[in-house]
Amino acid sequence: MSADRIDRKILCALHGDASLSQRELADRVGLSQNALWRRLKRLEADGLILGSQARINLPAMGYDLTVFVMVQTRNHSMEWAEVFRDHVSRIPEVVEMHRIGGEWDYMLKIITRGMAGYDSVYRRLTTGAELERVTGYFSMETMLDNRLPNLLDIG
Repeated sequence: MSADRIDRKILCALHGDASLSQRELADRVGLSQNALWRRLKRLEADGLILGSQARINLPAMGYDLTVFVMVQTRNHSMEWAEVFRDHVSRIPEVVEMHRIGGEWDYMLKIITRGMAGYDSVYRRLTTGAELERVTGYFSMETMLDNRLPNLLDIG
Protein backbone atom coordinates (compact mmCIF):
# COMPACT_ATOMS: atom_id res chain seq x y z
CA MET A 1 0.00 0.00 0.00
CA SER A 2 1.79 3.05 -1.21
CA ALA A 3 0.41 6.52 -1.61
CA ASP A 4 2.03 9.25 -3.63
CA ARG A 5 1.69 12.96 -2.88
CA ILE A 6 -1.58 13.31 -4.84
CA ASP A 7 -3.06 10.31 -3.00
CA ARG A 8 -2.09 11.91 0.31
CA LYS A 9 -3.69 15.22 -0.78
CA ILE A 10 -6.88 13.30 -1.55
CA LEU A 11 -6.79 11.58 1.85
CA CYS A 12 -6.22 14.88 3.67
CA ALA A 13 -9.07 16.59 1.81
CA LEU A 14 -11.45 13.71 2.53
CA HIS A 15 -10.48 13.65 6.18
CA GLY A 16 -11.29 17.35 6.39
CA ASP A 17 -14.64 16.98 4.60
CA ALA A 18 -15.81 13.59 3.33
CA SER A 19 -18.94 15.19 1.87
CA LEU A 20 -17.00 16.85 -0.97
CA SER A 21 -18.33 15.99 -4.41
CA GLN A 22 -15.95 14.28 -6.81
CA ARG A 23 -15.81 17.51 -8.82
CA GLU A 24 -14.86 19.58 -5.73
CA LEU A 25 -12.31 17.00 -4.63
CA ALA A 26 -10.80 16.78 -8.12
CA ASP A 27 -10.46 20.58 -8.22
CA ARG A 28 -8.79 20.66 -4.80
CA VAL A 29 -6.13 18.12 -5.75
CA GLY A 30 -5.68 19.17 -9.38
CA LEU A 31 -7.05 16.11 -11.18
CA SER A 32 -9.79 15.39 -13.70
CA GLN A 33 -12.87 13.69 -12.28
CA ASN A 34 -12.02 10.45 -14.09
CA ALA A 35 -8.47 10.39 -12.75
CA LEU A 36 -9.77 11.16 -9.26
CA TRP A 37 -12.36 8.38 -9.47
CA ARG A 38 -9.69 5.84 -10.47
CA ARG A 39 -7.48 6.93 -7.55
CA LEU A 40 -10.39 6.77 -5.09
CA LYS A 41 -11.20 3.22 -6.21
CA ARG A 42 -7.54 2.19 -5.83
CA LEU A 43 -7.27 3.83 -2.40
CA GLU A 44 -10.39 1.94 -1.30
CA ALA A 45 -9.14 -1.35 -2.77
CA ASP A 46 -5.77 -0.88 -1.06
CA GLY A 47 -7.51 -0.29 2.27
CA LEU A 48 -6.32 3.30 2.68
CA ILE A 49 -9.89 4.62 2.61
CA LEU A 50 -12.02 2.67 5.07
CA GLY A 51 -15.32 4.43 4.38
CA SER A 52 -16.89 7.73 5.32
CA GLN A 53 -19.14 8.79 8.15
CA ALA A 54 -20.75 11.84 9.64
CA ARG A 55 -19.22 13.21 12.85
CA ILE A 56 -21.92 13.36 15.50
CA ASN A 57 -21.95 16.06 18.20
CA LEU A 58 -22.27 13.63 21.12
CA PRO A 59 -22.30 16.26 23.92
CA ALA A 60 -25.24 17.94 22.19
CA MET A 61 -27.04 14.59 22.46
CA GLY A 62 -26.33 14.27 26.17
CA TYR A 63 -23.19 12.11 25.92
CA ASP A 64 -21.17 14.59 27.91
CA LEU A 65 -18.69 12.42 29.81
CA THR A 66 -15.53 10.88 28.33
CA VAL A 67 -13.59 8.48 30.53
CA PHE A 68 -10.33 6.74 29.72
CA VAL A 69 -10.37 3.48 31.64
CA MET A 70 -7.14 1.65 32.37
CA VAL A 71 -7.35 -2.10 32.94
CA GLN A 72 -4.78 -4.48 34.38
CA THR A 73 -5.19 -8.25 34.37
CA ARG A 74 -3.22 -11.23 35.62
CA ASN A 75 -4.26 -13.36 32.66
CA HIS A 76 -2.41 -12.66 29.41
CA SER A 77 -3.48 -15.66 27.33
CA MET A 78 -4.87 -15.17 23.85
CA GLU A 79 -8.03 -17.01 24.91
CA TRP A 80 -8.65 -14.60 27.80
CA ALA A 81 -7.97 -11.60 25.57
CA GLU A 82 -10.59 -12.82 23.07
CA VAL A 83 -13.17 -13.33 25.84
CA PHE A 84 -12.40 -9.88 27.25
CA ARG A 85 -12.64 -8.23 23.82
CA ASP A 86 -15.99 -9.91 23.21
CA HIS A 87 -17.20 -8.81 26.65
CA VAL A 88 -16.15 -5.19 26.06
CA SER A 89 -17.60 -5.13 22.54
CA ARG A 90 -21.06 -5.72 24.05
CA ILE A 91 -20.82 -2.41 25.96
CA PRO A 92 -21.84 0.24 23.40
CA GLU A 93 -20.46 3.16 25.40
CA VAL A 94 -16.94 1.78 24.86
CA VAL A 95 -15.96 3.53 21.64
CA GLU A 96 -12.28 2.50 21.57
CA MET A 97 -10.28 -0.35 23.06
CA HIS A 98 -6.49 -0.59 22.95
CA ARG A 99 -4.06 -3.24 24.18
CA ILE A 100 -1.13 -1.25 25.50
CA GLY A 101 2.35 -1.69 26.92
CA GLY A 102 3.53 -0.52 30.31
CA GLU A 103 1.94 -0.83 33.73
CA TRP A 104 -1.57 -1.23 32.30
CA ASP A 105 -2.74 -3.86 29.80
CA TYR A 106 -5.75 -2.21 28.17
CA MET A 107 -7.08 1.30 27.70
CA LEU A 108 -10.75 1.91 26.90
CA LYS A 109 -12.36 5.13 25.78
CA ILE A 110 -15.88 5.42 27.12
CA ILE A 111 -18.38 8.11 26.14
CA THR A 112 -21.54 8.20 28.22
CA ARG A 113 -24.23 10.32 29.81
CA GLY A 114 -22.79 11.69 33.04
CA MET A 115 -21.52 9.93 36.13
CA ALA A 116 -24.55 7.65 36.49
CA GLY A 117 -23.96 6.47 32.92
CA TYR A 118 -20.31 5.77 33.70
CA ASP A 119 -21.24 3.89 36.87
CA SER A 120 -23.49 1.63 34.79
CA VAL A 121 -20.69 1.02 32.27
CA TYR A 122 -18.21 0.33 35.09
CA ARG A 123 -20.53 -2.26 36.63
CA ARG A 124 -21.02 -4.02 33.28
CA LEU A 125 -17.28 -3.91 32.58
CA THR A 126 -16.26 -5.42 35.90
CA THR A 127 -19.00 -8.06 35.89
CA GLY A 128 -18.16 -11.00 33.69
CA ALA A 129 -14.41 -10.48 33.32
CA GLU A 130 -11.65 -11.18 35.84
CA LEU A 131 -9.75 -7.92 36.15
CA GLU A 132 -6.89 -7.16 38.51
CA ARG A 133 -7.18 -3.34 38.57
CA VAL A 134 -9.46 -0.81 36.92
CA THR A 135 -9.16 2.96 37.11
CA GLY A 136 -10.79 5.78 35.20
CA TYR A 137 -9.45 9.13 34.08
CA PHE A 138 -12.17 11.69 33.40
CA SER A 139 -11.71 14.09 30.52
CA MET A 140 -12.54 17.65 31.49
CA GLU A 141 -12.04 19.05 27.97
CA THR A 142 -11.26 17.64 24.54
CA MET A 143 -8.52 19.90 23.25
CA LEU A 144 -7.63 17.99 20.05
CA ASP A 145 -9.88 15.49 18.32
CA ASN A 146 -9.93 13.53 15.09
CA ARG A 147 -6.58 14.99 14.07
CA LEU A 148 -4.73 13.60 11.07
CA PRO A 149 -0.93 13.44 11.07
CA ASN A 150 0.80 15.51 8.38
CA LEU A 151 0.54 13.09 5.44
CA LEU A 152 1.99 15.66 3.05
CA ASP A 153 5.32 15.85 4.88
CA ILE A 154 6.27 12.35 3.69
CA GLY A 155 8.56 11.80 0.68
